[in-house]
Amino acid sequence: MIRVNLLPQKRPGRRRSGGSGGSGGSGGSDGLEPDQSRSGQMWLALVLAAVIVEGIALLLVHKWQSDELAQARRRNQETAASVDAIKREISNHGEVKAQLKELRDREDAIQKLQHARTGPTAAMLELSRVLTQGRGPTVAAERLEQLKRDNPTAVPNSNWDPRRLWLGEYHESERAVKLAGFARDAEDVSEFLRRLTLSELFADVRLLPGSKGFDPATKLELIRFEMSAKVRY
Repeated sequence: MIRVNLLPQKRPGRRRSGGSGGSGGSGGSDGLEPDQSRSGQMWLALVLAAVIVEGIALLLVHKWQSDELAQARRRNQETAASVDAIKREISNHGEVKAQLKELRDREDAIQKLQHARTGPTAAMLELSRVLTQGRGPTVAAERLEQLKRDNPTAVPNSNWDPRRLWLGEYHESERAVKLAGFARDAEDVSEFLRRLTLSELFADVRLLPGSKGFDPATKLELIRFEMSAKVRY
């Protein structure tokens, strides 16, 4: 009985041929080695480029920080120089302050002397205006108009005759004034008080207790009055 094997059989010759083909394949593998070499070189180039870029970045950051540090040091030096200059300028601050105080004291003394020389004269001139017919106390026009609207009774009477009152005494000490005199009646005293109160040169005007009297020369009954005030000058 004859048996026929229909399955393909592996032939040794082909295995060897395949082996030689494998050698040829090995030769093909050797043909791929230049590509792998180029890939490795490119990878190394990329790594080297990254290292170079990182180095440049570090150098730039270092330079920027160095510049910032140099500017900060320069600002500190300028500030220190300014502080030193200010210290030099104020080193004699106490002496300058003492000199200024002395100058102010001198000015105050001069002003006091000037006021003491001209102040009483100004007060006398103001009293003269107050006791002159057709004139009156020194007062701002705005204040007088406001007073006319708010309190007309406090406005001086333009028709008052100052000859109905005369001063007999005027004493001043440390800008405190005491006045005394005679008037025909109480309304004359009130008008004089009203004018002094409104005057810008007098303050704290007060009417002191008075009395009635008889003038032997004129044979008229008069009112003796006294007032106190402070002068502004």
